[in-house]
Amino acid sequence: MTEGYAVSVPKGYRVGSWEVRDPIATGAFGSVYEARCTHAREGLPKSAALKFLPTGTGTPRQLTHLRELAEREVELHRRLTRPRLIRMYETLTVDDPDHPDLDGATVLVLERAEGSLAALLARSPRPPQGPALLAQTCEGLAQLHRAGWVHGDLKPANVLLMKDGSARLADFNMAAELEGTHAYTPAFSTPDYTPPELLWSEIGERGRQIRPSADIWAFGVLAHLVLTDTFPLPGGTPSARRDAAVRYARGTDELRLSPGLPDDWREIVRACLARTHQERITGETLLRRVETAAGATRSPRLPRLLGFGRRRRSSVMLGAAAATAAVAALGYGVSVLADGGSDDGKGSGPTKVAPASYGASELRTDKGVPVAYRRLIVDSAHDCVHPEVTPALIAALLKAESNFDPDLSDPTVGEGEYGIARWTPSILRWYIRADGVPAKETPKPPLTPAESIPAVGRYLCFMEPRLNPTGLSGDRRVLLAAAYRTSYKSVNDAAGVPPKYRDYADRVAHYLKEYTPPRKK
Repeated sequence: MTEGYAVSVPKGYRVGSWEVRDPIATGAFGSVYEARCTHAREGLPKSAALKFLPTGTGTPRQLTHLRELAEREVELHRRLTRPRLIRMYETLTVDDPDHPDLDGATVLVLERAEGSLAALLARSPRPPQGPALLAQTCEGLAQLHRAGWVHGDLKPANVLLMKDGSARLADFNMAAELEGTHAYTPAFSTPDYTPPELLWSEIGERGRQIRPSADIWAFGVLAHLVLTDTFPLPGGTPSARRDAAVRYARGTDELRLSPGLPDDWREIVRACLARTHQERITGETLLRRVETAAGATRSPRLPRLLGFGRRRRSSVMLGAAAATAAVAALGYGVSVLADGGSDDGKGSGPTKVAPASYGASELRTDKGVPVAYRRLIVDSAHDCVHPEVTPALIAALLKAESNFDPDLSDPTVGEGEYGIARWTPSILRWYIRADGVPAKETPKPPLTPAESIPAVGRYLCFMEPRLNPTGLSGDRRVLLAAAYRTSYKSVNDAAGVPPKYRDYADRVAHYLKEYTPPRKK
């Protein structure tokens, strides 16, 4: 057993298809262990991280609280698949009366990370890859906020580092879904990363009200720490820094940022640490500024890696290709949740979302979009921070490209176009990997929907900010589809859909209207 762990699990303990190996980390309400898969199943890796949440023991009041925390984390993982969020493979429930400390525990089977930002900072203050990691962290926050969630506990320990060096947000115990402008979260947090307005806020029956601006404040503190190895508010202890934050918010103290903070980052941090939540920079604007600052620092690992753009029926390659995903494209369809519980039938995960109705608020279920592709389509759209990239747009584009034919093969066009999205293999190479790194080898047909559909979302996301913000006529979503078929440069040059592609654009517009659910009155 592991001493000092919130949930102590013996080495060799088995739950579902997993055997617990070495401990990784623990917090106040859960513990994480390395595990190996003992029974190969499609979509499961050979090793993973098991997060045990003790929802089956304790007093009734403790049980209610712990179950709420577990439900928050499971619900976010179930609802969201985002490039910068740690991936969940399945959830399990321990059914083991012989181990009362474990019986009833919820187990999250998570993508295994190599370490955390906290560990990196302990080994190497002001790391050279810091700006890139900040950009990736900010991207994760933007994805959460756009989906209507607040993280609620952003800090270095909750930014995990993967084998390729990229960053993922993790630990969503405190995450909460917005209800209008606010969400509700438990009445505790990490003092150094808590905005001053929450230090004196009232705590109601549902917890404490929190806004996305709380994550923005926490990001400002995090950025200052990563770039200068100091906190932005004075004090030798968290309590002293908390008091300094209160004085700053009340106007009796000024913000004194480290002189070692680069000028471009200084303005970003200052905008994040505005005294009131109304004055703070918004997530999307923050993301653009952070990405610019990270690129200017020439970090060894940029948040969006350079590659080649896509073009259609032309030999001219476009400019830089940006990828916004960080879950594996191969087998993408199993990345959200496998609700099956343990192999022996004991226990169960949360309620399944039927694929036929998955994303029904964004993609109609009665207009012929194949059930098998709904999750891929919806999740691929959600992986983009730009609201123009919708599930209905991706579905309309696939309909226009191939009539949802996964076996399409047209070797007569240029280098050939294949699969449900008519990808040219040499171009798909730049978008097939979810971590933004081009594949080492050009993929060979047949091209599967699991490869092709997420790549469509990434490519549309890459193009959206490259279409002229003004001066283009027509629905911007249809313009994106036209750019997919030709290039964003051609659309910009034509100030709209080029004449050659108007029939194609009309088909996309027709299906886009057909697949988009009516607005609720």
